Amino acid sequence: MRKGSTGSTLTEVAKAAGVSMITASRAIRGLGYVSEATRQRVLQAAEQLHYQPDMLAKRMRGDTGNLIGVFINNFGSVVMHELISAISQEARRLGYDLVVFHAQSFNEPGRAATSDMLRKLCEGLLLVLPNTFDHYLDRLEKDRFPCVLVNFAARKMDLPVVVCQNRQGARDAIDHLLALGHRRIGFIAGTPFTGQSAERQRGYVDALCAAGVDIDPALIVEGDFTQVSGFPAAEHLLSLADPPTAIFAANDEMALGALDAIRTRGLSVPDDISLVGFDDIPAARYAYPALTTLSQPFAEMGVRAVKELVEIMKGKEVTAQRIEFATPMALRGSTGPVRTTQSGT
Repeated sequence: MRKGSTGSTLTEVAKAAGVSMITASRAIRGLGYVSEATRQRVLQAAEQLHYQPDMLAKRMRGDTGNLIGVFINNFGSVVMHELISAISQEARRLGYDLVVFHAQSFNEPGRAATSDMLRKLCEGLLLVLPNTFDHYLDRLEKDRFPCVLVNFAARKMDLPVVVCQNRQGARDAIDHLLALGHRRIGFIAGTPFTGQSAERQRGYVDALCAAGVDIDPALIVEGDFTQVSGFPAAEHLLSLADPPTAIFAANDEMALGALDAIRTRGLSVPDDISLVGFDDIPAARYAYPALTTLSQPFAEMGVRAVKELVEIMKGKEVTAQRIEFATPMALRGSTGPVRTTQSGT
């Protein structure tokens, strides 16, 4: 006798409902013909006996219904946490369960087999902040498997992608600083894996060029999207013979690291130097001063990613589609007018 997860058996459910095991199984799985009256009788018996189907057995039989796989890397990222939370809430609302798998890369030995196994278990996949160097993206693109990429801008994909307007958001940030009189504006870049930092750097360049401000390579330094990396990056910028009067970091975590570096030097934000981040993570609102930043609408992005995937799982064609979300600026206390002595006027 096959037991459900709580100990009751399908045989007991069938007996209580007065039907055969085959009929009980069809009624519970929703497969094959069973009259509505019989189906309700079986479901009522299953509820009374607290019967739960063996989910592992269902997956082994190839039943992938109501299960979404979520592939992630950089598990410790605050942005990742915000997106996964939004995705989880929307999936649950629509009646889907999630299987979350964390891997830095599927190119590592054995990873491909694991990813293939998960793909067989799940009806669709969400890839959150995927790595552009991962060959698994090429396989998904070729196989046309139901999937949606989230926050990926490294290259064009023949798959749906949900992403924020990185380039325009960055341009808005620099335009804001330019309007405050800043002309020497530093940029702290992130890693190249998702392509988002590169788009934000393009927005930085776009705004400066449109304003007739020369691009100084010395003002562009590398970080890795972590708060720890923002500290030495800002230290380097502040050590220049002609330091910036403002810094734009490619994400909030690096901006918060930069804020620590600025304070360590005995400087004040925004009196001595203005600071802008990107993402609007919760910590940005509670920093002192509160961080001016570009807001990623994590909730809306998570909802749209799940909605798009579910539509594909239900038969919508997998096509190339870039679904962009605006990043409104959250103006807070970390930006202010450039000092006259700073501007050189």
